Amino acid sequence: NPYGGLVSHLRASWLSGKTRPMEYRMAQLEALGHFLDDKKQEILEATELDMGKPSFEAFFTEILLCKNELNVTLNNLCHWMKDEHVDKNLVMQLDSVFIRKDPYGVVLIIAPWNYPIHLFLVPLIGAIAAGNCAIIKPSEISKNTERLVAETLSCYLDNDCFAVVTGGVPETTRLLENKFDYIFFTGSPPVGRIVMTAAAKHLTPVTLELGGKNPCYVSDTCDVTNVARRVAWGRFFNAGQTCIAPDYLLCTIEMQEKLMPALREAITEFFGPNPRESPDFGRIVSDKQFRRLRALLGSGRVALGGQTDEAERYIAPTVLADVLPSDPAMQEEIFGPILPIVVIANMDEAIDFINARPRPLAVYAFSCDSKIVNQVLERTSSGGFCGNDTLTHVTLTSLPFGGIGNSGLGKYHGKFTFDTFSHHRGCLHRNMGLETLNTPRYPPYTQQKLGLLTTTFEVKRRGTCTLL
Repeated sequence: NPYGGLVSHLRASWLSGKTRPMEYRMAQLEALGHFLDDKKQEILEATELDMGKPSFEAFFTEILLCKNELNVTLNNLCHWMKDEHVDKNLVMQLDSVFIRKDPYGVVLIIAPWNYPIHLFLVPLIGAIAAGNCAIIKPSEISKNTERLVAETLSCYLDNDCFAVVTGGVPETTRLLENKFDYIFFTGSPPVGRIVMTAAAKHLTPVTLELGGKNPCYVSDTCDVTNVARRVAWGRFFNAGQTCIAPDYLLCTIEMQEKLMPALREAITEFFGPNPRESPDFGRIVSDKQFRRLRALLGSGRVALGGQTDEAERYIAPTVLADVLPSDPAMQEEIFGPILPIVVIANMDEAIDFINARPRPLAVYAFSCDSKIVNQVLERTSSGGFCGNDTLTHVTLTSLPFGGIGNSGLGKYHGKFTFDTFSHHRGCLHRNMGLETLNTPRYPPYTQQKLGLLTTTFEVKRRGTCTLL
């Protein structure tokens, strides 16, 4: 195996204990901060070359949010690493009972192309913070960013403990043949199944950050202008190539008619009368993705946008009206600047529509009536939820980010990333003396011993708990 030696080298470094001291972890995290500072302009240029990413969007997602994750981790690592002391029973009052946050060992991080810095760096921050060694596999599709990471990251991190592997499907397949102690994958559900199958051969735990069709319900009681602006921003940010973007709208026919002029106005406000000329609207990452997206334009009717240019890989911000559940745009995650609207009769039908499909990475709901937003929250299941906005929930390091069911498993961001890359090891350190306390558990067994054992180990039910 071409990567066996690399994995063995990193494992030897991890077994040496090199990554365990807090000072070492902090130094490597600080080095990631220097990488972001030193390579800021190169990151902006690489993402612009790869997918026409506006510098505003690239700075916000690839640099600012990464710095936030980094600083939250640096500010709190000394607390996160501490043993967590837990409740004890009567027998163990004089003993030490705690949860130790151990590193897993050598971890693999496989990143996608749509946010090519953010989606490898945020997991890497947690992996380093938890004391692991790591191999990073950036996406070969965002080739300029891949080259930047491969050529420069090693100048900042300890090469005995961290490495970058490049290449496409064949290289990733060979990489996955090796035994890792944890695998963190971001990508599509079909590839996620391949990664999970490979991990199962070694009983390796995984986090799978996948995607799906994120529904967005718009009730009849809402501020139409605000809804249009917030939905248009979330759908067309990064030219729609965002795993948590609202994938389709659910609303009544009356609301669809109200939304059309409001969406047209929002798109014009954001990108001007010709979005193709706007410096603030990106491009599709590859010819393959462009052709896939162009084929989806036949769903329903094109109410807004629809213009394409294959040479530029440009697809205009597009809204499709009167889309049927059987249309091609409703059969796959769109992952582009196309927003279908599916007409439903009411909120109950919208909720039934959502629940009849695989659980998404995010559910969005808009209404001036908080009871309606809460109804959607309580009666659906998804990785995350955002009421009266789009995307913004993912910017908070205090909230876990991750999927459920078809949209993935596991979570990260902030302390959740540290916890994901830590094995929570249950520990008991007993006193060598006081052997009399142990006598009731030893044979020969008697009813008196059973009574003493019950008294000291039993957990009793308290009064009922009421949710306020």
